[in-house]
Amino acid sequence: MYELIRTYQMDIMLALSTTCMLMAILLLFTKYMLKRRKWILFLLEIIAAFLLFFDRMAYIYAGMEGKKAFVLVRLSNFMVFFLTAWVVFGFNLYLVNMLRRDDTKELVIKRLTVVGVASVVEMIMVVITQFTGWYYYIDETNHYQRGSLFLMCYIVPIVGPLIQFTVIYEHRKEFSKRIFASFILYIFVPIIAAIIQIFAYGLSLVNIAMVLVSISLYIFTYLDINEMAVKAHRKEMEILQEDKQRVKRLLDQVLMAMVAAIETKDPFLKGHSKRVAELARKIARLSGKDEEKCDDVYDAALLHEIGVIGIPDSVLSNAQYLSKEDEDFIKEMPLIAEEILSPIKDFPNIKAAARYGSENYDGSGFPDGLKGNEIPDIARIVKIAGAYDSMTLRKKRGEILPRQLVREEFVQDSGSKYDPVYSEIMVRLIDEEERENTEKYKENMETELDCREYRDSISQGIRIMENTTRITFQCFSDKKKAEDFSAPSIVLFDSFDRSVHKNAKAISAFKYLEYGEIWFDGHYVCTSARNMEAIEGNDGEDRTERADMYEIVASRVEDHLKITMKSFGRVVDVIVALPDKSKWAYIGITGENCKIREISIRSFDKKLEKGDVKRIASDVSYIDRLESDVKNVQVDSFRSAHTKGVVVENGLKLVFHSMSLPSASFIWNCPYVVLFYSEDKKVDGKGYHEYALLKLNGENENKDEYADNTFTMKKLPAFGGWEEWKRLNKVGMEYTVSFEVKADKVTVRSDNMGIYVKNTSIIKDGQKEIYAALTGDQIALTDIRCEKIYR
Repeated sequence: MYELIRTYQMDIMLALSTTCMLMAILLLFTKYMLKRRKWILFLLEIIAAFLLFFDRMAYIYAGMEGKKAFVLVRLSNFMVFFLTAWVVFGFNLYLVNMLRRDDTKELVIKRLTVVGVASVVEMIMVVITQFTGWYYYIDETNHYQRGSLFLMCYIVPIVGPLIQFTVIYEHRKEFSKRIFASFILYIFVPIIAAIIQIFAYGLSLVNIAMVLVSISLYIFTYLDINEMAVKAHRKEMEILQEDKQRVKRLLDQVLMAMVAAIETKDPFLKGHSKRVAELARKIARLSGKDEEKCDDVYDAALLHEIGVIGIPDSVLSNAQYLSKEDEDFIKEMPLIAEEILSPIKDFPNIKAAARYGSENYDGSGFPDGLKGNEIPDIARIVKIAGAYDSMTLRKKRGEILPRQLVREEFVQDSGSKYDPVYSEIMVRLIDEEERENTEKYKENMETELDCREYRDSISQGIRIMENTTRITFQCFSDKKKAEDFSAPSIVLFDSFDRSVHKNAKAISAFKYLEYGEIWFDGHYVCTSARNMEAIEGNDGEDRTERADMYEIVASRVEDHLKITMKSFGRVVDVIVALPDKSKWAYIGITGENCKIREISIRSFDKKLEKGDVKRIASDVSYIDRLESDVKNVQVDSFRSAHTKGVVVENGLKLVFHSMSLPSASFIWNCPYVVLFYSEDKKVDGKGYHEYALLKLNGENENKDEYADNTFTMKKLPAFGGWEEWKRLNKVGMEYTVSFEVKADKVTVRSDNMGIYVKNTSIIKDGQKEIYAALTGDQIALTDIRCEKIYR
């Protein structure tokens, strides 16, 4: 190691000296440091640079002849000894500067003053040495030689730093970890080097060590400054964030005060603003907006009805029957809202929904007739959330609508009244909510009913599926008079909301259809069912063991129901023929003068076969038509049946006849195209991968698990409106779907009745043979032909 340093000592000195000089220059441009401290550190770096510079010069000119060498050897050695004391003195100044913060540090400053005085004495001794040779002398060959008092010159470089260390250690908690580490290096590395140099003559270890620790002091100081700057910035950001949150809390309080004013003005809006705000934020989040933007949407939604404050009470109280003059008042709401919110300058997004919420995407709204992206993004989101809340919750401006009708509203008005992107998200949310409600309906079912008058209390509907459903409950008589009738019974029905309805408007809105009523003694009333039979069992094996226990076992085969009703006295098998296979059926539990308790519902995988249920009405089929290349199929509910897969080739064209079933009433009761792969060419077959689902009414329900899909839907001039679309589907229409295949890209196009649909699927799973199948929702698909277009 010694030989390596000795060999490259000159180069090391030059590199370290240059480094110190560069750091000193950089310090001149440093801004984030106390001025006095910066200049002391600058002085330390300059001293360290010159220390090595002169030390190097002393080695270079040692032993050389000539006047220049004579002067430089003496000057260089003088500067080396003199600047070594200056390094201790300079570090002393730096340490004093770090510690002198208040008067309590007087003892510390005195201790360091001793070191400073000793450093000055050391410098004086170096000057005296030039005349006495105490520390060193230059011999006649122009070489440096140690003097008789050479070891004394190490007292200040060794003892001085040790005294400084006592101060540093005593106040170590006042320094950062980095600064404390740099002080330790600054103190002990030169001391260790000095001890080694006593025995390693000819090496400048002390000076090299001093320069190295000076560089480390600079580096650690800079790192400490950066850390302090980061902490200061973080603190500043925390303060700013706290200020922002404080302002946000204040804004929230102001907004809620305004919401309270809106609800006071029109009590029918109670809770409306909060619900709309929550839903609008959810739509914004699903569209990919960041949380700050979502918060802006939420705030704007809270005040989207603020204009109601300026509407006369007479208009609000008569909102269901508005005159032309009243309608003009309503159209002033956006302008009134803008005027109310105009003083809020720092939050311009707040008034977006209130000012532009009545604009329609196609430009048919008011007050400005803006269209498309001219309407602020926030207003387009809040319009959809507000419409959903108004349609699904009862208010004076109209009856609530079933979710199916609400869904249809967003589908058919997408691109006209509503932004198509956000309306698509709303449709997805409705579908998700419907699935959740279906999955959780058992959790939300009543477990108790108190029935006085017949049918004054009826449970939510329990759907009869192909899988067997078992319902059990206890029933206790609650007769007021001995002659009163007391018994449980069930109501068979279909309804959008799984509820029994009596009101004519609700019956129409929820498409309520009652099939009949059945009692446990075998009596029944058949209303809209095609037929109904009740057969009492001959043996009592399946009867309940207690008089208060009742059991219902129900299942379905196509359009027939089998319901077994068990009680303590008997077992009754009931067969019900529904109007057709597309109808759903629910059981509503009710009774008369009784209390029903502990209602329990369980489902089983067991299914009945066709032969297990006696047919009491003929099969209803809508596909008794011409059959071509692919077998006809009747789809009684959403994707309940599919055609067999057809190999998709470039130029393939599917031409077929489609007719929606009599029970169909929505625009999505139309044909769908499924792109898929399975080993047996069947939808849901072995190894099934679904690439795309195209609803030919223009809905996008692709999942993109096995393919990347690009979907386009346009309403062409030939489109006659959605009512005409439904009418033509009822009558029956010829549909055409074409396919284009290029490598792993499959494009499907459909242009029927003015609805243009195009979907491009890029297959991700590497399958080369892709299949297409037809399906739909409540439709009959017949005369299906596979044609080839030669390109």
